[in-house]
Amino acid sequence: MTDPEVSRREAQQRVDRIRAFERELARLEREDVLALSPESRERLAAYHAAVRTRLQERFDVDTSASERRTSLGMRIVSTLGALALAVAAYFFFYRFWGALSTPIQVLILIAAPCLAVAGMELASRREQTLYFTGLIGAIAFSCFVLDLSVLGAIFNITPSQWAFLPWGVFPLLLAYAYGLRMMLAAGILSLMVCLTATVGTLGGSFWTYTGERPENYIVAGIAAFAFPFLVRARRHDEFAPVYRIVGMLATFIAIFVLANWGASSHLRLDPGTVEAAYQIIGFLLAGLAIWLGIRRELGDVANMGAMFFIFLLLSKFFDWWWDWMPKYLFFLLVGSIAIGVLVVLRHARRTLKEVSA
Repeated sequence: MTDPEVSRREAQQRVDRIRAFERELARLEREDVLALSPESRERLAAYHAAVRTRLQERFDVDTSASERRTSLGMRIVSTLGALALAVAAYFFFYRFWGALSTPIQVLILIAAPCLAVAGMELASRREQTLYFTGLIGAIAFSCFVLDLSVLGAIFNITPSQWAFLPWGVFPLLLAYAYGLRMMLAAGILSLMVCLTATVGTLGGSFWTYTGERPENYIVAGIAAFAFPFLVRARRHDEFAPVYRIVGMLATFIAIFVLANWGASSHLRLDPGTVEAAYQIIGFLLAGLAIWLGIRRELGDVANMGAMFFIFLLLSKFFDWWWDWMPKYLFFLLVGSIAIGVLVVLRHARRTLKEVSA
């Protein structure tokens, strides 16, 4: 029997392992390393077929390479469709809004997200891949954002950063209820804006200007990155990479801005000193992310760290050498350094593999 607590991600991983096992078994038999009896082969094939059938019926997993490619295309299309429908809902509201009375406006604002959530529930019961559920979820989120914005305008409520708190909580509830990573990312970003603006107001600035101080985003980014390490959700283990990636993006982008525009820092130091300090911090954090990703076998963390390290390094190379160095020599130097970094990473990977062994 299939484990009742297994997730769709784990089901897909098991199907992938079965396919890999079958390919390896076929190769071993071709090379006369291993040979199963006809009875054993038949029993094994029947077992794997039964497992595939159970998992496909329950989770609609991809059982072939062509199905995986089709699912990837469907995810891309559903994401683009969700964004388009969210924008359509926004413009639909404002196209007909002025012709409606205030009671009708309030009724529509309350009903729209409720009807969208009801549509999500119906869609989730009819599909297992949740493509249409995600589409309707994007509409629900955009309607909810419009609700608070328009209601605030109707009743003349002073805008504040606290609007991002419900804007963050609502998609998080949808994400955990239906397993939607796009909704999770939207919720994390909204809560990060709320936290960042709150930190800025504590420093004495108006909340709409907190984006001018990138250091505020470092606090929110680190909090998002650390969350899956501190709170482990067995049911939604596929959400951990979303937290890590969003947190690392916020942190690395803020550090990159500070490494190039030191005047935007809270630190009352010479901008050149601030830039140099954040350049060092950026390289150290990127190296730490690469090490942590390899050590914990977190590909998203290692890849993000490597990408930021290379991006920051190239930007510094451009600042230092582009104006006076011949272009062929510039790119030759960049390529040589890339090879050196690759050698170092390969050595680090080999060392960590020996330690883990």
